[in-house]
Amino acid sequence: MRNKNIEGNNSYRPLARKDSLVIKHLDHEMLVYDQETQVAHCLNPNAAVVWQHCDGNTSVSELSNRLESVGAGLAEREQMVWLALEQLDKSSLLATPVIHNETKGLSRRQMLKAAGIAAVIAAPVVTTIIAPRSTHASTCVGTGGACATGAECCSGVCNVTTCA
Repeated sequence: MRNKNIEGNNSYRPLARKDSLVIKHLDHEMLVYDQETQVAHCLNPNAAVVWQHCDGNTSVSELSNRLESVGAGLAEREQMVWLALEQLDKSSLLATPVIHNETKGLSRRQMLKAAGIAAVIAAPVVTTIIAPRSTHASTCVGTGGACATGAECCSGVCNVTTCA
């Protein structure tokens, strides 16, 4: 039996990863925090729409129909979906890897140029942020407290093991 994810554009049905993720819906974005890697991903509205509909049953063509409001043609919307899928895959937010890419090697810049100004505004974007560990978020040492470096002191000055 052949894997349905490698048969082409109309049969590829991406599946979003849902385990160990904390999802926060914001006004115009979605924040996805990966508890395993302690990395946060910020999805713009179009990337969020694509990711939310990656249910393993929806094809790339069907996903592109979800982006009708961007004002681009079907071919451009499909390129946007592939761009989003590539970014989601790179961010480890897909359970099924992107195997077949219909953008035929177009770079993000080339795709946006070909799709026009509407695509520049509407292009799906996934921004990854490495979240600081709790030890990095500790408070500074006040005046008179023990220190080893100025970075530990609220004043930024460590004078012979005492914060100035």
